[in-house]
Amino acid sequence: MSTRARDRLGGLAAIAGIGATEFSKDSGRSELSLAAEAVRAALDDAGLTAADVDGMVTFTMDTSPEITVAQACGIGELSFFSRVHYGGGAACATVQQAALAIAAGVAEVVVCYRAFNERSGRRFGSGVQHREPSAEGVALGWSLPFGLLTPASWVAMAAQRYLHTYGLTPEAFGHVAVTDRAYAATNPAAWFHGRPITLADHAASRWIVEPLRLLDCCQETDGGQAIVVTSLARARALRRRPAVVAAAAQGAGRAQEQMTSFYRDDLTGLPEMNVVARQLWRTSGLVPRDIDVAILYDHFTPFVLMQLEEFGFCARGEAADFVRRGALPLNTHGGQLGEAYLHGMNGIAEAVRQLRGTAANQVAGAGRVLVTAGTGVPTSGLVLTADG
Repeated sequence: MSTRARDRLGGLAAIAGIGATEFSKDSGRSELSLAAEAVRAALDDAGLTAADVDGMVTFTMDTSPEITVAQACGIGELSFFSRVHYGGGAACATVQQAALAIAAGVAEVVVCYRAFNERSGRRFGSGVQHREPSAEGVALGWSLPFGLLTPASWVAMAAQRYLHTYGLTPEAFGHVAVTDRAYAATNPAAWFHGRPITLADHAASRWIVEPLRLLDCCQETDGGQAIVVTSLARARALRRRPAVVAAAAQGAGRAQEQMTSFYRDDLTGLPEMNVVARQLWRTSGLVPRDIDVAILYDHFTPFVLMQLEEFGFCARGEAADFVRRGALPLNTHGGQLGEAYLHGMNGIAEAVRQLRGTAANQVAGAGRVLVTAGTGVPTSGLVLTADG
């Protein structure tokens, strides 16, 4: 792939199966058990068996390695295994890795997965408590001593600048929270099923790190999600309607750090997501007005607004009004604020459901879905389309 030219990956692979565990706050099971359950469910959804799998992709910060999950699921020989760095920024890149392997003939059926006890076990929201020395960690040394210890605190810096630059109030972020929770309220799989919120609820929720309130922050979730990727030709012969990988991209920006890129010239955007956006539009041949549904990574509400602007759905500073008007179906599963926080993998599954026509909040005629991965870090994205 090049950031300057259209790549040749689009249309060669498809998502043929999706599977998930229950989303909870205390699974009572190991992360390996959650991963295996999700993988088995995804294979069953595709009409495949463990014997069909020859590739696996996951994230770093994962306690269940590819070969261990393969063994737990009864999967035999693997010809491809990979893991992608940068937390939630890896979500869509797992599908890209799978598609690349399939397009190159390295593997035929690749399972991407993410599973963790992020509420009952390790809680990312608790911040940095211990870190082994690394070159990557040097950047944090400029922030941690001043109290910027958590992801919310890192995002708050950019969020405050965004509000200041465009003359907005924290209500701008509330439109994202309300939208996500409205969809979650009608999604039976969502943790916040039946519990919508209002802008008043958002404004009344407690401060976490100004200008972020509790309802601007994603959940902490126990659970697992798996995605089965194969060639488009093979997917067409399987149980479910394929979700075609029309484009897949990764992106890192200039002066990129891991959520602490505070020394850039401008803190009101997400340059790494702009790298992804340019490549997705080039490869898919689509433009923003062609997208029917957007599943945008929503660990924190401000970065949803910035993503809309980076992708060109609206002008800088206008995303809050874009969301308020309901100009585009957004996070129709409830997002990570409303359904579950699984580092974005459940968002990919929602995109597949929209293209199949089986989503809880189905958008009529959905044929093109944009999905993004974690923001503030080196990231990734997908354009998925209906077959035919």
